Amino acid sequence: MSKYEYPRLSRADIMTILAESQIATISENDLKNPSPDFVSDLYTRLLIYLDALHEEDQGQVDFSALEQLENPDLHVGSIQIMNLYSKVKEMVASVDCPIKFTLKDLIRPDAARTEFFFSAILNFCLHKDSKMNLLRPIVEELTLHYDQQKELEAKISQLNAEIANYNEMKEKDLPLVQELDAKVKELHQNIAGLNSHQMSLRASLRKLKEKTADMDKEISKAEFELVQNVQENANLRSKIVQSPDKLQRALEEKKSVREQAKNAERSAMQSFQEKTATLEVYMKTHKKMSKHYAQMQAINEQVCVK
Repeated sequence: MSKYEYPRLSRADIMTILAESQIATISENDLKNPSPDFVSDLYTRLLIYLDALHEEDQGQVDFSALEQLENPDLHVGSIQIMNLYSKVKEMVASVDCPIKFTLKDLIRPDAARTEFFFSAILNFCLHKDSKMNLLRPIVEELTLHYDQQKELEAKISQLNAEIANYNEMKEKDLPLVQELDAKVKELHQNIAGLNSHQMSLRASLRKLKEKTADMDKEISKAEFELVQNVQENANLRSKIVQSPDKLQRALEEKKSVREQAKNAERSAMQSFQEKTATLEVYMKTHKKMSKHYAQMQAINEQVCVK
């Protein structure tokens, strides 16, 4: 039944609904001749089914109230009945039952009134079940969303923990990063200085090459002059005369010229050796600077990669 109302249920309907809802199994005679124990038990089961009474609440007595009585043991049952009566009365009133529930309906139940109250409460149970069936998909969807929300919150917490861990690691590594940055800057400065020094060495090497070329020219010139002197000496020898004086003078002149030529040759060779030694020094220096330059290039590439 989807609409909450008060149709008077038959005894068979009451029995069927109670059995299908797994509230209780009763007989028709129980409804024809309801006893106080029967109605108390059935009202209790109905209240439990509607979550208006919990099983652990049954039999609980207000001990502070019992202490006010001379013989509290004699009043335990009556207090339980009054508690149940209060609960059933509230339930009947909450479902807007047109008939008021009285204590007599619990102590000395009437069959017609009992069936009417059972019909009212069971109709409300059916109404509640129908509404719950309509709400169940929504509740299940909400439950699914709630579970997904919990999963997302767990992931967010995990990610926040990872972020906090990364930030902590970043703070720990910050001094090392700063130190590496300082070293990189220092390497850049060293590379710039080495590049400048390399440019200076290249300029010096270029000047040395120019001086070497000039020295080669001077050596070639000296060798040419030496050849000319040798040829001239040979010509003079072929023109030797019989006169010893002339020969002596000619020999002395040739010796003087030859000595000058040898001195010039010796000076040229010494200058050539000095320039050759200087060139070797510059070549060795150039080789070392090339090696340093290659190392600088490798360091520069490593810095750029980092």
